[in-house]
Formats: sequence, C-alpha cells, structure tokens
Amino acid sequence: MKAGFYVGNYEYEVREVLDREPEKDEVKIRVAWCGLCGTDIHKFQGKNGASVVIPPIILGHECSGIVESVGPECDYFKPGDRVACDPSYGCGKCTWCQQGFPNFCLTRHGVAKGFSEYVYPPEQNVYHIADSLDLEDAAFTEPLSCVIHGLDLLKIETGKTIVMYGMGAIGSLMLQLIKYTGARKIFVVEREEEKRKLALELGADIAVSDAEIENYSQEYNFDYVIECIGLQSTMEQAIRIAGKNGKVMLFGLGDPDQPVSFNQFDAYTKEVSIYTSFLNPHTSERAVKLLESGIIDTRKIISAELSLEEIGDELKKLDYSRKGKVMIRLSGEH
Repeated sequence: MKAGFYVGNYEYEVREVLDREPEKDEVKIRVAWCGLCGTDIHKFQGKNGASVVIPPIILGHECSGIVESVGPECDYFKPGDRVACDPSYGCGKCTWCQQGFPNFCLTRHGVAKGFSEYVYPPEQNVYHIADSLDLEDAAFTEPLSCVIHGLDLLKIETGKTIVMYGMGAIGSLMLQLIKYTGARKIFVVEREEEKRKLALELGADIAVSDAEIENYSQEYNFDYVIECIGLQSTMEQAIRIAGKNGKVMLFGLGDPDQPVSFNQFDAYTKEVSIYTSFLNPHTSERAVKLLESGIIDTRKIISAELSLEEIGDELKKLDYSRKGKVMIRLSGEH
C-alpha cells in the first residue's frame, strides 16, 4: 500500500509499505479521507507535534474510512462498517489512564497514521458513524474532539464576552461551538479579510484584526480569550487583553523555541487564569454525534482536496493550508 512519509530535512515521500491483516483486536480500515493538521506541518518543519518526532514517519491522523477486516479479538466492528478514528492510544492501565487521563498515558502513541491507504487501530480507538454522515466530514472527528476538550476545560458560562483568535480549520470549528454557549458577544481576531467574513458567517458578532481588538478591550471585559493560532505575538496579546477574572485558553500549538512572556503583575491584579489543552481524552464519541447532527459546517472550512502525491508540494508552499483545511483523498469514498 502507499503511504506518505516525512523523511526529515523538509522532505516528503510517498512510499510502498507492507499491507497486512489485522491482529488481536485491530480494525483494518480502508482510509477514505485524512485531514492535513497543523501538527503535520510542524513535523515537516522539523519541530515536534504532540510527541517527539523521529523521521521517517507516516504523517496524518485525522482519518475516516470503511472497515476492510477485523482481528480475531475484535467484538464490535465488521467489514463494511463506516468509521472514524481517534489516533491517540491510551493503555488503560497506567496511573494516568486509571485517573481518566489517557492523553497523559505513559505509553501513549499514535495508532492511525492517516496518510496511508490502510490503518490498523485497536477497536477502542474506532467509532461507528451514521450512514448519513459523509466520510469526508467524518474525518473532522479528531480535530473537533480536541476542540471539545478545550471548551470542556474552560467551562464557559452563559452571558459572557468571548474573544477567539484565528480562523484556520481549528478556529472555524471552535467558533461554531462557541456560538452555542450563550455568549453575550463573540469577537474573532483575524488578520485576513476573507477569513473575517467567514467568521461572521459562522457565528461571530464582530471580526477584527489584532490591532483593532486592543480598542475593544477598553470597552468590554473579555471573560474568555481563546487563542487558536499558536503565534508568540497573539498568545501574548491574548493574555494581555483578558479582562478581570478572565480565562485564557492557549489552544494553538506554539513554537517551543519562542516562549511566551506576560506581565505577571497585570495578570495578578485581574486574576487571570491561563489554560492549555492537550489532545482529546474521551471526546471522540461526542465529536461524531455533533458531526452527525449537522450543526457543524465543514464545507466552508475545506480549502482543497489533494492526493498523497500532491501533499509534498503543499507542505512546502502551504498555499491551501493558509486558507483552510486541506483534505487528503485516499480512497475518496463518501
């Protein structure tokens, strides 16, 4: 089968790898679609994603598809089932898994390398999807589940003022869930005009640049500020503009070589709380249900549908990734 590898030194290759039958409780899935994630781009640029990167590695983890076959210990899936994957494996036995935090699992690793024609996750990482849910939409299960976890941590109260940074794929998903929190007003901070227009279409009340949001911070007490970009400058501004008793979520994956600094005294006098969100513990099922409900618009987020071979050029140029979510077409089934 074909698979797309990051091989190091800003190089990507499509290679032939061994196809096999599933073992134990593995589910062999014929991948239909896989999203290109910001962490894939980080890996290609020589940085770590959620884990340390040692090339060569198969990229991709936001995948959906159809069950091809199952291992002898698999109980809940059969060939032909339409499914989505949670790529992050927790052993269920270590101290962190026992406490309900599989994202901190001592042996956590990826089990769905989606830039390949087949993946073999254990059935605990596989989710049935309704026939009514398009497989391309179902590939948004993993990023949406991460968004759900981030919002769970914030515990947003109704009637509050919320600021969100960035209308990339993650920000576009985040905004669509924020609009259901009963916010008093939702601001989106985005430098690109076209993306500001998209923000208004997807639920924002006001869409402005990062320069303009400073003025609004004098008028409104920003109760929640959610940064979905990962830039040092926007993360620092997010902390700075947070209001009294404000809660800041640094959701975007930052560059480890560019640490964030902030005025501790200013944060102290406002009692600002700073949150981060790591992966998607126990939220994949809810993500599937939300996608099945139809309340999440993925079509406005997709900027391109590319083949495995075309992804190499995209990783270097990021022509489509800057505009939205790039979807990789494997089998291309819907």
